[in-house]
This record gives sequence, structure tokens and C-alpha cells, in this order.
Amino acid sequence: VPGNYRTQLWDKQSESFLPSTPGLGMHVEIKDPDGKVVLSRQYGSEGRFTFTSHTPGEHQICLHSNSTRMALFAGGKLRVHLDIQVGEHTNNYPEIAAKDKLTELQLRARQLLEQVEQIQKEQNYQRVSRG
Repeated sequence: VPGNYRTQLWDKQSESFLPSTPGLGMHVEIKDPDGKVVLSRQYGSEGRFTFTSHTPGEHQICLHSNSTRMALFAGGKLRVHLDIQVGEHTNNYPEIAAKDKLTELQLRARQLLEQVEQIQKEQNYQRVSRG
């Protein structure tokens, strides 16, 4: 699962969020549904992370600022933009084909199978969340 984030500190003088926050460090930690840590890493004020989980279900993503001084200086306001992609569309199929030496037909069959699996997951999620 790939994810991107960027942070913005509040600027008291302009009363707006700054376009970027150089010097700020962020710690990203991701836990699977069993509470097992699948990623724990230090990044900068913006970054890209990826993780793989073999456990289906709800995952927990925590972003922690490592600088309380900056947060206090900014009046305690920090905006975090987070973009996460999930599902079969995140797979790099040309890379998979080259690595596994798949024919075009085998690759298309794999794509279709993953699409069906994603539809099943979404239907199960809808069933559970609507209770």
C-alpha cells in the first residue's frame, strides 16, 4: 500500500498555513488488525511510504511530529495531507510481468482475478459496515 503525506505549520503572523514545513520530522507507524507493527520509520516534513500487509481488515496509521518546539512556535496547529491508495489498481503490472516472465494473456488473467478479489472485499466491507 503506497501513501504520501505533507505537513503545513500554522503561521501566526499571516494567520494561514505555510506552504511547506522544512525541518519538521514525522514518524510514521502502521499496525495491522492484530496490532502488529508493519512499518515504523522516521521521515521529513513530507514523504512517501509503502507497506505490505498479509492480514485483511482495518489498519492503524499514526503520524507523529518529532518536534514539539515547532508545534508550540506555530500555536499548536499542524495540518497533515494524507493520500493512500489501496486495492489492485496500486499494482505495477508491467513490473510484475517482467519479474514473473508472464505472457500478455497470463498478465490480463491476473489483473482480472485481482479485480474480482477487490470487488469481493468491497462487498464484504459493505456487508460488515452496514451490519
